[in-house]
Amino acid sequence: MADEPRRTPTLFSRGSWGETSRVADILRKETIGGALLLAGAVAAMVWANSPWADSYEALRAWKIGPHALHLDLSLATWAADGLLAIFFFVAGLELKREFVAGDLRTPQRAAVPIAAACGGVLVPALLYTVVNLQDGGATRGWAIPTATDIAFALAVLAIIGRSLPSALRTFLLTLAVVDDLLAIVIIAIFYTAQLSVGPLLLALIPLGLFTFLVQRRVRSWWLLLPLAAATWALVHASGIHATVAGVLLGFAVPVIRSRAAGGPDAGPGLAEHFEHRFRPLSAGLAVPVFAFFSAGVAISGAGGGLGAVWSDPVAIGIVVGLVLGKPIGILSATWLVARFTRARLDPDLAWVDVFGLSILGGIGFTVSLLIGELAFGSGSGRDDHVKVAVLAASVLAALLACVVLRLRNGVYRRIHAAETSDRDSDGIPDAWDRD
Repeated sequence: MADEPRRTPTLFSRGSWGETSRVADILRKETIGGALLLAGAVAAMVWANSPWADSYEALRAWKIGPHALHLDLSLATWAADGLLAIFFFVAGLELKREFVAGDLRTPQRAAVPIAAACGGVLVPALLYTVVNLQDGGATRGWAIPTATDIAFALAVLAIIGRSLPSALRTFLLTLAVVDDLLAIVIIAIFYTAQLSVGPLLLALIPLGLFTFLVQRRVRSWWLLLPLAAATWALVHASGIHATVAGVLLGFAVPVIRSRAAGGPDAGPGLAEHFEHRFRPLSAGLAVPVFAFFSAGVAISGAGGGLGAVWSDPVAIGIVVGLVLGKPIGILSATWLVARFTRARLDPDLAWVDVFGLSILGGIGFTVSLLIGELAFGSGSGRDDHVKVAVLAASVLAALLACVVLRLRNGVYRRIHAAETSDRDSDGIPDAWDRD
C-alpha cells in the first residue's frame, strides 16, 4: 500500500477535516480495521448464543428498502450485497493502483506474489473438493477456503511484526490484492445463479457516465453517488452478486493524475484520493457490520451442534483448505516460480518468512463467509457449519502464523539492535572509524 496521501480535499471535503479526519486516520490503520472486524464477529457470536438469540435473528431478517425497486432486502442482505460493495470498491481502487503504479505493474516484480496467490487459490480448492467428493452438493462450496482476508491478515502482521522487513508486508498485500481479484472473478462466474441480461446491459449506462466523469476528474458527490447507486442496483437486479459493481466502479477511477493538474507536485491521482476517503468507511463500517450480520451462529444449534459441524465434510474441507491448503499452495507456487523462472524472491526475505506469511494467508474471514452464503444459502444448516469452520480455521491460522512470525520478528529485532550498537554516538559505524 502506498504511503498516506496528503490531506487534499476530495469527494466529500472542501475545507478543514477536523474531528472527522482524526477518526478517519485512525480507521485507516490495519490494526484498527482488523480489531473492529473481530469485534463485530465476537458480538454476533455472543448475541447468537445468548438468551436473546431470537432478537438477533429477527434483526438479521428485518427488511428495509423500496419494494417498488425490488430492494426491500433484509439487513443481512444489505450488509452482504450493499455494504460489502464499498469494501470491493476500495479493493478495486487498490487493484487498479497496483496494476498501474504498484507492485503489479511489471512482470518481474509481480510474478512471485501473483503465483503465490494463484497457488493459494488452487490448492485449497483442490483439497476441499477431495474431502467432499462423496457429496455432490457439498462441492458447491469449493471456493470458500480460497480467500484471504486483507484487513484481518494485515492487522495480525501489523501487531506481531513491527521488526519484520517491509518486503513481507508488500508481498502479503500484493498476494491479497490478487487473491481478491480472483475471488471477484469466482463470484461473478460460479456464484451467479440466474443472469438477467437486460438489467446488466442497462448497468453499463450509469457505469459509463461514472467513468466519463471520473476520467475528467469530477469529484462532485451529487453526480457520482447516484450513478454508483444506479450501477449497483442494476447489477443486483441482473443476478450477478452486487459487490461486483463495486469493483467495476473502482476500476473506472483513474490512477495517474491529470497532466493539467500542475506538474509532478500536484498530488496523488484520483484513485488514491478516493481510496483515502472510502477506506475508513470500509474498515470502520462495511466490513465490521457484515461480520456482525454474518458470523452470528448458535454453536449449540449449528445444524445439530458442534458434533454435527465437525462430522460435516464441508466444515472439515474448509479447515483443511485454509489451514493446510493455503500454506502449501502459497509456498509451493512461490518456490516453483523462483526456481524455474527469472523471477526471484525479494532479497530481504528468507523462506521461513514466506512460510509464516503463507500460514497467515489462511485467514479467510470476510470473503469466505460471503462465498459460503452464496454457495449454501444464508441461514441454512450447512451455512451455519461454514461459519463455524471459517471462524475456527481463521483463528487457528492466525495463531499458527503468530508463532512463526513472532519468532522471526525476534530475529530481525536482534539484527536491528546489533546494527544499532555498531554505531558510535555520532551515528558513524565503527568500521568507518577503523578506516
